[in-house]
Amino acid sequence: MDFNETKTENTPAASLPLGRLNFIAMGVAAVLIVAGFLLMLGSSSTPQEFNPDIFSTRRIVVGPAIAFIGFVAMALAIIIKPTCKNKANGHA
Repeated sequence: MDFNETKTENTPAASLPLGRLNFIAMGVAAVLIVAGFLLMLGSSSTPQEFNPDIFSTRRIVVGPAIAFIGFVAMALAIIIKPTCKNKANGHA
């Protein structure tokens, strides 16, 4: 192996465990997870003052649901089998 060559140049794309679609789906899932946690943020109640916003639908239903969907999407993004363009064209 020449010093100027890198191992990634010799590795065919079909042998990589994750493809471009996997990484795009993982990015979308990560954005969903972060958005879900951001929707759950807010101030809390103190002993001096009660904050009724802690029981809002956004914080106890919408935020956790979006985060859960993001976690499921992350699992699916990892499971998706990358497609091989060479096999579709009839090449080995």
